[in-house]
Amino acid sequence: MAKDRVKIGLKCTESGDINYTTTKNPKTQTGKFEIVKFCKRLNKRTIHKEIKLKS
Repeated sequence: MAKDRVKIGLKCTESGDINYTTTKNPKTQTGKFEIVKFCKRLNKRTIHKEIKLKS
């Protein structure tokens, strides 16, 4: 069903932790994914950027 989706991790830019995982369609989303999420270590909202995960 979702064969064209790839698994990505969301890494905090301030602490360096990989706090979240999600999937994306690389055919429609060609750029790097970036979103503001909550970082548990810093106890505040920070920018999380996309990184590749091992499949």
